Amino acid sequence: MDYNFLKVEKEGGITILKISAPKSLNALNSTILKELAHFVDNLDISTRVLIITGDGEKSFVAGADISEMANLNEQQGYEFGKLGAQVFRAIEVLPIPVIAAVNGFALGGGCELAMACDIRIASVKAKFGQPEVGLGIIPGFSGTYRLAKLIGQGYAKEMIYTGKVIRADEALRIGLVNATYEPEQLMPAAMEMAQKMLANAPVAISLAKQSINENYDLDAEASLELENKLFGKCFATRDQKEGMAAFLEKRHANFTGE
Repeated sequence: MDYNFLKVEKEGGITILKISAPKSLNALNSTILKELAHFVDNLDISTRVLIITGDGEKSFVAGADISEMANLNEQQGYEFGKLGAQVFRAIEVLPIPVIAAVNGFALGGGCELAMACDIRIASVKAKFGQPEVGLGIIPGFSGTYRLAKLIGQGYAKEMIYTGKVIRADEALRIGLVNATYEPEQLMPAAMEMAQKMLANAPVAISLAKQSINENYDLDAEASLELENKLFGKCFATRDQKEGMAAFLEKRHANFTGE
């Protein structure tokens, strides 16, 4: 499929996805969301790390497309929100690491897209916010769910109720992002992180991600049981045998993802 609003680059086992709608600062409309859904559903199986960023210097994703939302009725609003939530959930449960390289504005749907990724790193010029209440709506692409999980209810409620926009240094302080970089260093830092992931066992990373994601809402006993089960599954992989043999033999492991 040829995409109108997505740019895809590949480098080894790393795929870089750029949201590209410069006239609207990469704002998400239903067409872009459907392109994202298709991309995720058809992601090249050779991809071992996905990096998502925005095209251009100003914006990661400036939000959802207000011009499309303005005249929606209740049912249409529900369907639009559900589309975004489903796409972002599909990104969240991909069996590979997903890094958000936030290069500029990450507001509303942009902040929600970043939160659906495993790890967020940001340009020092990036800005984050959930300003939806100023438009008479609430975050609709799982923002009320993920923001509170990531930074705690207190900070999440303050950001959502006030609609305030925060800078990258504040996002770092409250744990919304892992690290900040000068703009020209952002993508090299994302690639360096991705390369470190490539050096490790793909199946183990996938199972670790599954354990972390599914533990999100479980009580302690169910969470520990899930982790134990997935830990055990590692021992049915060739990568586990290779990784431990390499350690004992004092050599670098050669992981194959099996």
